[in-house]
Amino acid sequence: MEKLFKWIGRANEFIGKMLSYFIILLVVVILYEIFARYLFNSPTIWAHELSQMIYGVYIILLGGFLQQRDGHVNVEILYLKFKPRTRAIINLFTWILFFIFCGTLLVKGWEMAWDSFKFREAEPTAFAPPVYPIKMMIPLGAFLLLIQGLVKYIRDIRTAVTGKEEAT
Repeated sequence: MEKLFKWIGRANEFIGKMLSYFIILLVVVILYEIFARYLFNSPTIWAHELSQMIYGVYIILLGGFLQQRDGHVNVEILYLKFKPRTRAIINLFTWILFFIFCGTLLVKGWEMAWDSFKFREAEPTAFAPPVYPIKMMIPLGAFLLLIQGLVKYIRDIRTAVTGKEEAT
């Protein structure tokens, strides 16, 4: 099982590092728009939508990476004062909400993405980019977040039982 956990962690790590290049792409698109608009008085019809799409993919696919690194918002003022076993037990209760959220995002995201794909949905603008490839990222991101959450959940069960915190 540890091999699988490591593979999931490495996959999310790889995706997170690859997504860091999306920020460079986003900056290039926005800078191009700024120069085109203010230096050449020739704004684009595509930069705004493309930047939203790039950022949307970036955000949705980074969930698993952030989960692996404990990067999500956490209220830790009292939490950090507890022993590892107590923290793990608290986590086991909060995982219930996490799995409800991820399950809903996965199911509803897939339904929305599939409908978008079936109808080849596109933005109703002059640029009219296809939306369905972007919407397909929602269930993928939910899946990446869910499997990384399962790894942490199983580790929390082990910590709750043994009292020893595992390295992630």
